[in-house]
Amino acid sequence: QVQLVESGGGLVQPGGSLRLSCAASKSIFTLNAMGWYRQALGKERELVAGIDSGGATAYAESVKGRFAISSDNAKNTVYLQMNNLKPEDTAVYYCTAGRGSRYWGQGTQVTVSS
Repeated sequence: QVQLVESGGGLVQPGGSLRLSCAASKSIFTLNAMGWYRQALGKERELVAGIDSGGATAYAESVKGRFAISSDNAKNTVYLQMNNLKPEDTAVYYCTAGRGSRYWGQGTQVTVSS
């Protein structure tokens, strides 16, 4: 079993920034890949960003140029730096890990509002 612990969510004004963290109980090399999904109220869950053990990244079109995913392999931690946040970024953000996003964190709320 893999544990994922997320942190860093909160309330921010439009145009602001937040950094989410996800600490895993195993290394990203073992997990193969990690990523972030989000789910807004009344909407389907969507992939936001992903990173594999080789450092390759992928992003949803809606966050390209604003969000950046990175990893600290020594800490088994993945980060999601979110800049220029918009109200439509408001959602619960979930950290995932493993092939096919097998493992999920508990989620952290991000609210973008003035």
